[in-house]
Amino acid sequence: MQTSRYKKVLVKISGEALMGEQDYGISPDMLNYVAKEVRSICDLGVQVAIVVGGGNIFRGVAASSFSMDRASADHMGMLATVINSLALQGALEKMGIQTRTQTAISMHEVAEPFIRRRAVRHLEKGRVVIFAAGTGNPYFTTDTAAVLRAQEIHAELLLKATKVDGLYDSDPAVNREAKMIKDITYMEVLERQLKVMDMTAISLAMDNNLPLAVFNLKQKENLRKVICGEKVGTMINS
Repeated sequence: MQTSRYKKVLVKISGEALMGEQDYGISPDMLNYVAKEVRSICDLGVQVAIVVGGGNIFRGVAASSFSMDRASADHMGMLATVINSLALQGALEKMGIQTRTQTAISMHEVAEPFIRRRAVRHLEKGRVVIFAAGTGNPYFTTDTAAVLRAQEIHAELLLKATKVDGLYDSDPAVNREAKMIKDITYMEVLERQLKVMDMTAISLAMDNNLPLAVFNLKQKENLRKVICGEKVGTMINS
């Protein structure tokens, strides 16, 4: 039987991952698939926190390029992450997994406010905690929110679930000769300006010695394999 190498982790899932084969929105099939992948690591006794992006519904950076005020656009993006978080919470609870959504923007009728100690207590009781609305501040991405929340709950590993197999030395969608990198340091990521997370998130993770695993979410059981210490995707360390 597989055993986990980690007691507490945070999984960063992009909003685009929830689209499946659609052009926008949430795919029920993909939502169900993601919930099953999360359940597979909950079954190992791992404390699981999640940060979901909102790019499948609204992307603040893109909207700001069309003359919309960046702060307003980012707040709309935060609300999109709340929609995704509530959808994922519903999918997880249908599978019998107790789940709590905490938001960085107060909306008491919808979800709990983010309170670090309460989040830690939920995790200790075996509940999955989904952190929505990013950091609650404009100009900060959900990648940065993921690193911040991972540090606040003392997660041992941050997992970035993507649609590619790991971190490449160039964009594999553009360059067929792009080579995947198995292991790399944060400093090398910054120096080579590799596009895995924004520079703020990378710097924060590096300063706090937070390991980051990058893997393909669409490959079944990849999430469980990473948790169990198998060589999947890319591992980034300080």
